[in-house]
Amino acid sequence: MKSEPDWEVEGAYWPNRSASAFVEAAGFTWHVQAMGQGPVLLLIHGTGAATHSWRTLGALLARDFRVIMPDLPGHGFTQSPPRQQYALPRMAMFLAALLAQMNIAPDVVAGHSAGAAIAIRMALDGSIAPRRIVSLNGALMPFPGMAAVMFPALARLLFLNPFAAPLLAWRASDPAAVARLIEGTGSHIDAAGLDLYARLLRTQRHVEAAVGMMANWDLASLKRDLPRLAIPLLLVAAERDRAVPPRDADAIKALVPNACVMGVKGFGHLAHEEAPDLFARIIAEAAQNP
Repeated sequence: MKSEPDWEVEGAYWPNRSASAFVEAAGFTWHVQAMGQGPVLLLIHGTGAATHSWRTLGALLARDFRVIMPDLPGHGFTQSPPRQQYALPRMAMFLAALLAQMNIAPDVVAGHSAGAAIAIRMALDGSIAPRRIVSLNGALMPFPGMAAVMFPALARLLFLNPFAAPLLAWRASDPAAVARLIEGTGSHIDAAGLDLYARLLRTQRHVEAAVGMMANWDLASLKRDLPRLAIPLLLVAAERDRAVPPRDADAIKALVPNACVMGVKGFGHLAHEEAPDLFARIIAEAAQNP
């Protein structure tokens, strides 16, 4: 178990490594990948992932877009934020600072899972004004019933426990445990993808960031603000998603004035990794038809 990933070790064979750069913003160092030319497309990964989540999809989209893909704070090769602030508004603020530092104003934003919540929070706060936001299995609704209380509380206990992250990182040394974790989302990805997740989950910083986001994720306030979202929103929901109920997309559509839902059959929570060609078409078409 390592404290953090090493760019010369874990990053030695990182997907699209030649597109990587390190940028100082918001008081810490970010890992960002940029490729392609054209309208600017920002891709925001979800909790526990990193730029590797876009390894194939990003390259496909780079044929038509200038694709920007950061590792979120504490994830992948981006440093942890000051005082490890992982609440949704702070994550949105940190990412806005990165875009400002890079002088980037995205034309289109696609976010996966928690990344979709960050994109919408940024739009609501006025730090981005894209033509369209695409939510890929977006984690946008609070947990129902007692889960709304128990799950964040459990995550918070893990986040505050100094032994939790090392223990979880140690468990990731078992390839079968990582495979079970991914399969638990309803997705089946290739061996290379599983290895990349395992490399990150074996590092304490990455695990702390993932648990920290879960412990501090307040979606009740986001739900309250959703009716104010004026930017067209495409909600892509995979039928086999075990992490975010596909029915949530319909509930969100009822709240957002300019939202539409697209159901995708045969894939789970990491559908964009399972079927990158399909999702490249979905995002490209959404960008052309706001």
